[in-house]
Amino acid sequence: MARITYVEFNGKAHEVEVPAGLTVMEGARDNGIPGIEADCGGACACSTCHVYVAPDWVEKLPKKDAMEADMLDFAYEPDPVRSRLTCQIKVTPALDGLVVHMPEKQI
Repeated sequence: MARITYVEFNGKAHEVEVPAGLTVMEGARDNGIPGIEADCGGACACSTCHVYVAPDWVEKLPKKDAMEADMLDFAYEPDPVRSRLTCQIKVTPALDGLVVHMPEKQI
């Protein structure tokens, strides 16, 4: 399990425990976290699970692959450093304490 904090655009934080092996997107979906739509269900075929990773976590996550980087081009106001698709981040115990911030909207 990893404790992950999802912060809505309005600042409301949701700290939940997500089992290892799921994705950060599945953790949001399974816990009813608003702001992550995940229209494609985690297939990396849209950008509706886009978040901004807290600055102190950017280097701790696995690097983006080319497909994720391409999909982020379609996200709302992507940040070249902090933007990630939550469907592409596998939860491990090393992610305990991860904080992600939702954009104003998903597109």
